[in-house]
Amino acid sequence: MSLLEVQNLRKSFGKTEVIREISFSLEKGEVLVIIGSSGSGKTTLLRCLNFLETPSGGKILVNGETLFDADSKVKISDGEIRKKRLHFGLVFQSFNLFPQYNVLKNVTLAAELLEKEKFKEEKTPHERRKERLDAIEVHAKELLDKVGLSEKMASYPCQLSGGQCQRVAIARALALSPDILCFDEPTSALDPELTGEVLKVIRGLKGGDRTMIVVTHEMEFARAVADRVIYMADGVIEEMGTPDEVFGSPKSEKTKAFLSNVL
Repeated sequence: MSLLEVQNLRKSFGKTEVIREISFSLEKGEVLVIIGSSGSGKTTLLRCLNFLETPSGGKILVNGETLFDADSKVKISDGEIRKKRLHFGLVFQSFNLFPQYNVLKNVTLAAELLEKEKFKEEKTPHERRKERLDAIEVHAKELLDKVGLSEKMASYPCQLSGGQCQRVAIARALALSPDILCFDEPTSALDPELTGEVLKVIRGLKGGDRTMIVVTHEMEFARAVADRVIYMADGVIEEMGTPDEVFGSPKSEKTKAFLSNVL
């Protein structure tokens, strides 16, 4: 059984169809890279998967569980949407860090808020609460060390470079242990000299059970890190295959034209 199944996903804004009949599956530990021109629907697809947008049609399943079905008559509450989002971690183009919190707090905040909700539901004893919150902090410090920022834990976003901010954002997304880690053009807001440090971190996450979807305009990186590549154009999957198939011998004329412009 695939970890993620997307079936005939559609999204319209008014009369404008942005994504149309998107279907694909993703196995655990696989890295899927999505490429395409601006306006092809890549970011909208990620936002639909992360429930930041509500699809107009189709289904999303994770581990066989239906997270979204456009044909369902059951209304999803805000609380249920928040729970569904936990299956996905999203790293945005522009970091979206909280400027009023230091690096460590940016990484721990979401996990701490979730734990505190559980405390209320479970009526957790005070001693156990402290243990669990301490464990969140230890995990956050391990993640910051993994992305090379252990010395910046007390710093604030305004004191960091763009590449460092994006690495904090990656650690924050990992802190909730999502089933699928998503990146929406994680280097597009960075100067060229900072792009390499972020791509190195993402490349280092590949392997084991880490499942990732990466939207990127960095073609050499895409070819190196992907297990499968999707090329999107005009809201549809124009071509899908291994990096060698898509980059080395594309079948679609649109794919060929896109690659000839960017490579």
